[in-house]
Formats: sequence, structure tokens, C-alpha cells
Amino acid sequence: MVNNAIDHSEGTNVAIEAVRDEKNVLIVIRDDGEGIFCRIARLLNLNDTRESLLELSKGKLTTDPKHHTGEGIFFTSRVFDHFVIRSGDLDFSHVYRDELDWLLHSDDETAGTIVAMRIAVDSARELEAVFSEFSDDPDEYRFERTVVPVRLALYEGEHLVSRSQAKRLLSRIERFRYVILDFEGVDSIGQSFADEAFRVFKNRHPEIEITAINMSERVNKMINRALQEQRKS
Repeated sequence: MVNNAIDHSEGTNVAIEAVRDEKNVLIVIRDDGEGIFCRIARLLNLNDTRESLLELSKGKLTTDPKHHTGEGIFFTSRVFDHFVIRSGDLDFSHVYRDELDWLLHSDDETAGTIVAMRIAVDSARELEAVFSEFSDDPDEYRFERTVVPVRLALYEGEHLVSRSQAKRLLSRIERFRYVILDFEGVDSIGQSFADEAFRVFKNRHPEIEITAINMSERVNKMINRALQEQRKS
């Protein structure tokens, strides 16, 4: 995380704080740079800074592919009990044992980027177990699996109905072999959205296995309809 601040933030200062009590270790890294979400949105030509959080949640995201794999933030967020990135008016949060990442809006603007990481002193978690969870080969730890929280593609007042929204959701997932789309918090999707994600994309990338979980009845029906059409095509 310190290396990210040095290589990517374009700031001039980084502050590191570590606090340990009887139960937890808390590490906070703060820089005065551009801000991680603004930087990702600018360099990846995203329409909205909130799309940066969706991309972070997938993993393998880097704005400097020659020098970074893009796996650091993803796996660090899975290693700690609680992981938070705060920048601008957005918070990206992950809690251990929770498959979902969270997008929160803050009333206060945070200049630069703050990364806060907390872990229990007596944590028995092993790094090998974290890597293995997202790998199909336990001997090589290839990062081949990802869980995409679909609700992060939802903005205020939006419904997931269009092909363009599906394309935004599926951006870069061709880098993985196994993709789980988690529909928790999504009540419904449109026919065009489902068709793009579960027929058009699957026909284009048959080597990628896409699985949907936590679907409402309406979402499940629309996905099944798209899958039926995919089998015909």
C-alpha cells in the first residue's frame, strides 16, 4: 500500500500510522496525491469515479501494467479483517468473510487517499488460504477467480437495463477464468442487460465460466431467459 502511494498518487507526502492494542493492529496510510478513485477514473476513461470501486472489486486493476500486476489492493483487502480506502466523498470497504465489497458515500471530502487496515492480533489466517480461494491451481496461486458485486454498477435512481451497463459491469473480466456475479441488493434487471451478460458475452468468451448468485426471483427469470437463448445460438 505504501508502494502504491509512492508509485501512483503523484503526491509529495505519505504518512504511516500503526496502532496496536490487546486485540487489534491498525495500520493507516495517508497521501496527499490526486486521490485513487479520481486517478483510476481519469486514466481508464471512466464516466464516473464510482466506477473505480467496481473495477477495484474485480481485482487485477492497475494504471501501470508494466510495473504492477494490479493484485495488491485486492488481496490486501482480503487479508485484513477490515479494509477501507477513503478518497474524495467515496469509501471502498471490505470486511473479512463478507464476499461483497461496499461503496459508501461520505459527507466529508477526503483529500488524497487514506487506506486503513485492521486485523486481530490472534488472527490465524494464512496467506496461502487467501490466495487459494481465488486460484484454480493451489500450487501456482494463479488469480483466476473473481466475485463481482453487481450492485456496485447501480447508481442512485438507476436500473440495470441496458447493454452498455452490462458491458461496463463485464469490463476486464476476460482476465479471469471463473467469474461470479453477485446480485445481492439488485431487485431486477432488463432483458438487454441479461442478454448481453449471459448470451452475447458468453458466446464471445466461451472459455470463461460465469455464475450468478443471490438472485431475486425477477433477476433469476431474466437470466434463465437469456441462458435459454444462449443455448439456441
